[in-house]
Amino acid sequence: MTSGTFKPTASSPLVIVERAVMDLRRGLPVVISGDDGWFELIAASELTTPKNLAELKTLSGGKVDCLITHHRATTLKIRLYTPEAVAISLPDGPEEPAVTLIRHLADPATDLENPLSGPFNARRIAMSRPRLQGIKLVKLAGLLPSVLAAPVATPAKAKTSPGAWAGERGLLCIKAEDIEAYEGQSSRAMAPAQDPYTVDLSMVAGAKVPLSKAEKTQIVAFRPQGALGSGPEHLAIIIGEIDADKPVLVRLHSECFTGDLLGSLKCDCGDQLRGAIEQIAKSGSGVLLYLAQEGRGIGLMNKLRAYHLQDLGFDTVEANIRLGFDVDERLFEAAAEMLKKLSIKTISLMTNNPDKVSQLEQYGITVNKRVAHKFPSNQHNEHYLATKVKKTGHLL
Repeated sequence: MTSGTFKPTASSPLVIVERAVMDLRRGLPVVISGDDGWFELIAASELTTPKNLAELKTLSGGKVDCLITHHRATTLKIRLYTPEAVAISLPDGPEEPAVTLIRHLADPATDLENPLSGPFNARRIAMSRPRLQGIKLVKLAGLLPSVLAAPVATPAKAKTSPGAWAGERGLLCIKAEDIEAYEGQSSRAMAPAQDPYTVDLSMVAGAKVPLSKAEKTQIVAFRPQGALGSGPEHLAIIIGEIDADKPVLVRLHSECFTGDLLGSLKCDCGDQLRGAIEQIAKSGSGVLLYLAQEGRGIGLMNKLRAYHLQDLGFDTVEANIRLGFDVDERLFEAAAEMLKKLSIKTISLMTNNPDKVSQLEQYGITVNKRVAHKFPSNQHNEHYLATKVKKTGHLL
């Protein structure tokens, strides 16, 4: 369980986040430090094997809990004694039964096959900052929102710094505050008072790309920059000549591999993408922001897991919650900043989702009006669209 020598620099805290994400995806634990000397070992539940669980026990002195979100705990009928997440003690003895338990707790794929795998008893212990941010970290890694957590030192017992302890064992150490900063909370706090919703994005590339329904098109790529610079690139598809002095027709489109590229009939994303480009071109000009937040922010692998649950009879909202995620994990502050970089502050927004309107306005973009953007359903997505109306407030 080694991740090599790691020497973080104060000028790039979120580089550490991405290194921690990669270690978790490789099945390695990371050390997350919190306040007053408290730090814990965190590992991704879904990648647990008997071997690395045994190593985790050795490193921590045997104290390991499995953490799941409230959404997942509610699905499993576990009492919510602690805020945001629930801790389940792992059984003593051989690792194989514990790994089976971890799989049941983290992954809903076999819920219906093992309906009596509980009851699970939640621990009534304080939920430390490193533990909560550990769940955020596995979400950023595109993994199921469940971690193994093993306390290494409490404020009263800390005898060495988290970085020194981790370094001696070849592990990466990261601060909880760096994980908190990743999605923009800290960037908002550090932004100038007159512009409290600033994400540091920059244009890194742009070119003319004629499209079949919009020949006068250019695509501009945006990348996070600066001390908080990290995360995926987003694209602005600019059609025609933009007049920023007037409301600009805009569509926010979250990437959808299955719908956009493969033409999946399970959603309406492909229709929305191509329809928006065509509608913007017919209107004369506008912008489509193509945002790297697959599956409402849970990633492609977890979206496929949600699809499997839908095959079992759960709707799209129930599937996300059963996986342990929020109904919608997306934030649209990057979209707002992209528009600002394009000198666009007032827009007509093509959307059926009121949350996009409210978030953009929160981040300093004026939505002059909402433009309906809907397409006929088919036998494969009619239930999906009905659920969007009934449970997430979409205007279809």
